[in-house]
Amino acid sequence: MKLKVLVFSAIVASLLIFSSYTFYADEGEKPEVLARLVMKGMSYYHYAPVQLNDEFSSELFDGYLETLDYGKRFFTKSDIKEFSRYRVELDDQLNRGTYEFFDLAASRFNQRMDEAQKMYRKVLDKPFDFSRNESVENDPEKMDYPKSSSDLEDRWRKTLKLQVLSRVTTALERQEKAQMEGKGEAEEIEIKSLAVLEEEARARVLKTHDDWFHRMERVDKAERRAAYLNSVTMLFDPHTNYLPPKDKETFDISISGRLEGIGAQLREEEGFIKVITIVPGSACARQGDLEVNDKILKVAQGEGEPVDVVDMPTDEAVRLIRGKKGTEVRLTVKKIDGSVMVIPIVRDVVELQETYAKSSILQDGAAGEKIGYIHLPKFYIDFNDRFGRRCATDVRKELEKLKAENVNGVILDLRNNGGGSLQDVVEMAGLFVEKGPVVQIKSRDRKPHILNDPDSDVVYDGPLVVLVNSLSASASEILAAAIQDYGRGIIVGTTTFGKGTVQRFVPLDDLIPGYYDIKPLGDVKMTTQKFYRINGGATQLKGVEPDIVLPDNYSKMEIGEREEDHAMAWDEIAPARYNRWDENLNVDKLRKQSADRVADNATFQLISQNAQRLKDNQDAHVFSLNLKDYRAEQDKLSKEAEKYKNISPKIEGLMVSSTATDTEAWAGDEAQLKRIQDWHKRIQKDAYIYESLAIIRDMK
Repeated sequence: MKLKVLVFSAIVASLLIFSSYTFYADEGEKPEVLARLVMKGMSYYHYAPVQLNDEFSSELFDGYLETLDYGKRFFTKSDIKEFSRYRVELDDQLNRGTYEFFDLAASRFNQRMDEAQKMYRKVLDKPFDFSRNESVENDPEKMDYPKSSSDLEDRWRKTLKLQVLSRVTTALERQEKAQMEGKGEAEEIEIKSLAVLEEEARARVLKTHDDWFHRMERVDKAERRAAYLNSVTMLFDPHTNYLPPKDKETFDISISGRLEGIGAQLREEEGFIKVITIVPGSACARQGDLEVNDKILKVAQGEGEPVDVVDMPTDEAVRLIRGKKGTEVRLTVKKIDGSVMVIPIVRDVVELQETYAKSSILQDGAAGEKIGYIHLPKFYIDFNDRFGRRCATDVRKELEKLKAENVNGVILDLRNNGGGSLQDVVEMAGLFVEKGPVVQIKSRDRKPHILNDPDSDVVYDGPLVVLVNSLSASASEILAAAIQDYGRGIIVGTTTFGKGTVQRFVPLDDLIPGYYDIKPLGDVKMTTQKFYRINGGATQLKGVEPDIVLPDNYSKMEIGEREEDHAMAWDEIAPARYNRWDENLNVDKLRKQSADRVADNATFQLISQNAQRLKDNQDAHVFSLNLKDYRAEQDKLSKEAEKYKNISPKIEGLMVSSTATDTEAWAGDEAQLKRIQDWHKRIQKDAYIYESLAIIRDMK
């Protein structure tokens, strides 16, 4: 907190210097001041400010139009041609605080929206012919803008036809399933003709679009201007964003903590509400079907009519998803393999104890030696309570419990751990190594600052495996990198996310004195620092490459910082001075032994096959609009998904138990014992944990 105050003080002091000649009384209008203030702040304080030139302008031109009309269902080629006169002038407009391009695009978008309303209502006014052999391209990046109004109307027709066809297919499958189970009109479901189902589907799609256009009509110019400024900040790096005052939850909205909801962190991405993080212990984590990278298409309150949330403002979608504890929300989601699934979730308050570190004892067979397992979902700290729980302190306690059990190795699981407290990363690394550097942090135009483990106390000095995956980010990557650089243990899994940057919220109101008539101005979440390993390499972009790589469902998917547009580059600085761990691990031998086991493991073979399937389905964007062919495509997807539904069976011989300390502490707490039993059952199906156990045996 002290550092943050110092940073803000420096910003205010600097802006006081240039504000005397940058802002004039006649420039007091909020839009002008806002644009110039954002650009000045980015130029002065972003870690790697970009040069405002014609190239920047051209990228902003394309990026904003993509944000405004991602599906290319509103603008035509003639519109883009007219807009193009501003392609290389946007940097100058930002510096002046003017919005000529923005104003023209906004005005034309409103005009095209009025025309589109007439188009979709005309198309949905008559039945679709599902016997025609035609298809639709569903990837906007592979589309061009329509040449004419007739081409635009045909695009709407095909898009709407696909939406109706999807609903009809779902209804037919439901009816057929009911008939197979011996149910009929007099029972749970009424059997309807194709014509009736098609008519009902058209009516629902019409209502969905009427609702969406009604919401879009309520979006004011200030909200669109915020989106425009966000297109500007995203050109600096994907984690720098402008947040207007009333939309501070728009980006990375968290339905977690003490809120009553499902327990997922969401973000709007290309018109979709995308799942970014599943909060450990939350309602959706316990339900189990919602996954990171799922896209939420519709939201229903219990058995109520689903509301389409595609292209819906994120805060509105979140209001539909949130609700009182004990109520049910049903999410229609598009999985990463292209299949669509309805997920019922009973809302609850997130159980915070599920986010804390916990440990168990693993044994391969009754006579197997004991191996300790610690699961750390996040690097947590309670900034509001200096005596509150901290992950470094809790992991120390778990290690002490495991040492009391005389374990012969420890597995530290950082999979899906998105990071958190930097202070705790440094302390936690010190639990495994003697005093020395843990991470280097660099601010713009300053020498790197080294964070050290201050003492020589080592809590655990035995064989160590750290489990990571593509969603292990930030603080997780710092710890994994330090363990790897010291040669202290073996990193196992898949290459980590690659987020090696630090962001701070900068309130724009604090940057200029006065101007009370135009405040509040909002905040900029700005990248101000970068992490570096003690060997000098950045974790940014490249992440941490495991010593031993294991097959992963998402290994072929585009996941990680390296897939983000305008991600900051990898680089390196001088290494810190440190001494490697005394043990000389034969990583090559361990890697070979693991590869031999993985090649004979049926679960890992299925995971490898599934990774390719997911990749193939992700790349498929052309859909048939013929009912028979479309149903065949969907049936094929469903059958393929079914093959991998139970990809991880229970591992015979893997025994999981609690430490004696925990067993005594939890005696009589039936709810806690049930949670631990469920957790142990999940461990017994986890091939990655089982292989880590085998690697520790090889290390010994």
